[in-house]
Amino acid sequence: MSLKEGIWVVFFFFISFINYEFIGQIKEIDSTNHDQLFSYWTNSLYQGERNVINLTCPPLDTVRIAVIGLGNRGQMALERLPKIKGVKVIAIADIDSNKVNSSFHKYFEQFEFFKPDRYYLENDWKEICKRTDIDLIYVCTHWDLHTPIAVYAMENNKHVAVEVPAALTVKECWNLVKTSEKTRKHCIQLENCMYDFFEISVLNMAQNNKFGELVHAEGAYIHDLRSLNFSKTYYWDFWRLRNLQKTDGNTYPTHGLGPLAHLLNIHRGDRMTYLVSMSSKEFGLSKYSNEKLSDENIWKGETFTKGDMNTTLIRTYKGKTIMLQHDVTSPRPYSRIFTISGTDGFVQKYPINSMSFSPQSHRTLNGDQISDTILKYEPSAIKNIKQKAKDIGGHGGMDYIMDYRLIYCLQNGLPLDQDVYDAAEWSSIVELSKKSTKKGSIPINIPDFTKGNWNKVNKVTYFLK
Repeated sequence: MSLKEGIWVVFFFFISFINYEFIGQIKEIDSTNHDQLFSYWTNSLYQGERNVINLTCPPLDTVRIAVIGLGNRGQMALERLPKIKGVKVIAIADIDSNKVNSSFHKYFEQFEFFKPDRYYLENDWKEICKRTDIDLIYVCTHWDLHTPIAVYAMENNKHVAVEVPAALTVKECWNLVKTSEKTRKHCIQLENCMYDFFEISVLNMAQNNKFGELVHAEGAYIHDLRSLNFSKTYYWDFWRLRNLQKTDGNTYPTHGLGPLAHLLNIHRGDRMTYLVSMSSKEFGLSKYSNEKLSDENIWKGETFTKGDMNTTLIRTYKGKTIMLQHDVTSPRPYSRIFTISGTDGFVQKYPINSMSFSPQSHRTLNGDQISDTILKYEPSAIKNIKQKAKDIGGHGGMDYIMDYRLIYCLQNGLPLDQDVYDAAEWSSIVELSKKSTKKGSIPINIPDFTKGNWNKVNKVTYFLK
């Protein structure tokens, strides 16, 4: 063999090695994409007479909405909802009259034929719920009012979409469930992170069995909110800071848990059984209040109960594990972690995208390969509205998709993507993690809010007409 031939042989083996290491992984995910997540609804699918799994209600050609609470989330909703075909905003309400009037002029002044009614008083939400020309109550108030408004709305024949968390105690969770079951009305959380493009593609990948049997998942809400929590204007009456002053545990679990729960088919073939939770000591809020606030500030020198970092571990009936974290006081980049580990593959969103598949699992796909894979498994129903979602916005478009799917299902009489059991299961972590943390991180059972019906269906499905 000549020197020139030898060099070519070495080069050939080098290229083969590169292809095996970096391109070979793609072969594992190169089959034709199937939209396993979305499916057409038929009446032959399971529906419970006493539970609300796969609950359907009469279609609504026009969805008439009242938005209660016009803080940050409420005003963002008013930006999106009127841009969905078949939506009419009937009423808007907040105890801050300036927010009501400014929202009215900003979002509805140009409407020629119809403008929403305005409400300003503390208990006006009750009057709104009693109206007969409203189909959906869209709740964006501070957390303490989420369950009271949701329950009252259902009792007055309204569907409910409530901001996260939907409830603060297990008792409130049960109240939501029992009221939805009794009234046969939809009650969902406005959990937007389900619809982020990365997360929903990964969910579709999992349903295409690209990760094998899912074993472990990690999620979080890590977001430095110190300046916003201490702001005099961002959160009405410092409601979020007051919550951190009086309670511990994971006070905001749903952004991290929601997407993981659907990946693990919680109450669609599996259920969460118990948790253990632990918090660090509180450091960050005291440091910030002492060092950054003026002597005249009412929060100067205050103490807080909420530990900087809370970590909660959850085990499911089928032996899967979930790790959740919550930290809103540390100087860290934003993260929901979003890690999935299965018998055949792995994916992680934060701090950087990472994805690997057996047998080349010791290194991640590169950035282009990950992006191509996410796009490949993006469900068609999401592709069809993706550009409009990005144009209208709301956390990059996922808020619009959340609203769009809610309205689409109501208009077509379909089961919603989320249900009241999701709302109860995810929100229950607030009180249960607090209890475990307070009692030395002992195991705490998680209620079965479906009352034994968690395996009536075997996977999460988002429905189409």
